[in-house]
Amino acid sequence: MVTTLPYGSWPSSISAEQLAVGGNRLGGPQWVGDELWWTEAVAAEGGRQSIVRTAAAVTQSTERPETITVLPAPFNARSRVHEYGGASWTAVEDDGTGLPLIVFVNFADQRIYRFREGEDPVPISPVGPEVSAAGGPSLRWAQPTPVSLPGGSLEIWWVCEHHLDEKDSAGVPRIERYIASVPLDGSAAEDIGAVRRITPSSRFVADPQVSPDGRHLAWISWEHPQMPWDGTELHIGELADTGAGGVVMDETVVDGNTEISVLNPRWRSATELLYVSDASGWWNPWRLRIGAAPEQVLSDEQEYGGPYWQLGSSWLELLEDGRALTIHGRATDKLGVLEPDSAELRELDLPHTAIASVTVSATGLLAVYGGRADEFAAISVAPLRESSLGPLRTIRSSRQDAPDPGLLPTPEPITVTDASGEEVHAVLYRPQQAGYAGPAGELPPFIAQVHGGPTAKAPVGLALATAYYTSRGIGVVDINYGGSTGFGRAYRDRLKGAWGVVDVQDAVTVMEHLVEAGIADGGRLGIEGGSAGGWTTLACLTRTDTFSAGVSSFGVADAVALAQDTHDFESRYLDQLIGRYPEDEHIYRERAPLNHVASLSCPVLLLQGDEDPIVPPNQAEMFRDALAAKGIPHAYLLFEGEQHGFRKAENIIASNEAALSFYGQIFGFETPGIPRLELSR
Repeated sequence: MVTTLPYGSWPSSISAEQLAVGGNRLGGPQWVGDELWWTEAVAAEGGRQSIVRTAAAVTQSTERPETITVLPAPFNARSRVHEYGGASWTAVEDDGTGLPLIVFVNFADQRIYRFREGEDPVPISPVGPEVSAAGGPSLRWAQPTPVSLPGGSLEIWWVCEHHLDEKDSAGVPRIERYIASVPLDGSAAEDIGAVRRITPSSRFVADPQVSPDGRHLAWISWEHPQMPWDGTELHIGELADTGAGGVVMDETVVDGNTEISVLNPRWRSATELLYVSDASGWWNPWRLRIGAAPEQVLSDEQEYGGPYWQLGSSWLELLEDGRALTIHGRATDKLGVLEPDSAELRELDLPHTAIASVTVSATGLLAVYGGRADEFAAISVAPLRESSLGPLRTIRSSRQDAPDPGLLPTPEPITVTDASGEEVHAVLYRPQQAGYAGPAGELPPFIAQVHGGPTAKAPVGLALATAYYTSRGIGVVDINYGGSTGFGRAYRDRLKGAWGVVDVQDAVTVMEHLVEAGIADGGRLGIEGGSAGGWTTLACLTRTDTFSAGVSSFGVADAVALAQDTHDFESRYLDQLIGRYPEDEHIYRERAPLNHVASLSCPVLLLQGDEDPIVPPNQAEMFRDALAAKGIPHAYLLFEGEQHGFRKAENIIASNEAALSFYGQIFGFETPGIPRLELSR
């Protein structure tokens, strides 16, 4: 029996509380011996990122083992390098003590700590002086890389971000980044002089990889104004034999430049590197033999790399026999085994549509973290055979309380062509709940979701936040506007100099298609996004009449304010997206949604964290004040203790319920059980 109710008012058991505490924010898995370890955020503990492991060895027959929390509260394994962090811990296998040694970066003070399970962590890196109340510790660490030295001793090499207490000639605070070794014995805890620099300083460095013979180090670097997807350089340095792991004695830039993005160097042998480069217009596998020119291994109009937002991101992992696992694709991700010598790629039969990371154990078990069209993201394992996979088993799901499948939508990748013939990519999620339908002749309201970055990609797969809407009869479409990754360099470069133009046009193109196709109600279109997605949301609301409501989460409203007040990693990003500042300030001001509130006539909900170092609260508050001055219905919710994104359970609940109540009031449907959001004028 089917119950007919207005779209948006279908009763759903998917609650905002489930979005906050029913799921697990998982980090990529690591093998430690035959146990699987990963990070897991605990929303009920303020989003603390813990380290967990399986309670026993993982075998081919292991199914959903018990897990053990290794990192005790209140420690939080989360790095602030680049503010987005990334790889923040590693565990070194048992050295005879019976337990692995764990090293991690603690979020609160950004110091490196070491411990064994059952012990209290102790710091091993020095305290850096506070740069400012907002800036935090001046020494930050990420991407720990175990290095075996001649003679069998072990070091951990790190990416170090060093905020100096001085400014350059333009008045910009000086920051150095380099690869460094921090002694495991704790001797650097009180003496910064015990930290050994391995590489020269660059503005940004990443991905240190030592050759099997210990003679060479490969890494990537880039300088302002490039972002890592614009242009990076691949370095190879000869390591001096100092008896303590060496330092780079002689270095050469072997590939990459300001126009080529090189990622993920991996040593196949002492003299050969495999890596990813977009020199062909697509991130494809390349290799370099020391002393020879780089050569493309595989020419394929698919992406074998992605945006390097977080340190440790990897799309290429070597197997012991010299082959490589590759994460690749366009709208959806696939996993393959690449034989570099023959350029043969064999696809593995995985049901995943989005793959975040993969790793293989010494016994040949593949661990993959990713999502599927019909299941939530999970860590799974399968035996890796010569060119195929054995049975796939879930070890840990991001949803321990997955709802009834009848509540979940089916993702539909779509491609829409605009009036000029340009393709725009998106993922469509129609309203879905078994047993419910909308009234005959009524079309559902639809929400355009705009990803951040803006250099990112909306994955194809299930997200409970999407089902929160679709199970109530509200459609969702995730828009991969020009500038998104996954569709080649030319598609990515469409946004260069055109942020606030191309993304807006593409969002409108997709929504007009849904209306013309009879999928969405053209009078009830909303748009929402966070960070850069908030900019596109506000730009769409102020520059078009397509949408009748919008929700901006920690979104950019004023490009000039962002250029003057943001963190170092993205401080020159706008050079690529808009133009140079202050030379092109007139473009910044013309593009800023804040300067076009006069043309806005629809309600807006603004959501913001009070400790956001990337898009500070003043962005939302300036837009709020402009809305109030014009008398437009709006609400502004400022969440205490939140940074760039919400991690505390109570704030995740409040923000999602506020958005649903907001849409209900604007689109004219009831939201039973949801607190009413009070709108101001």
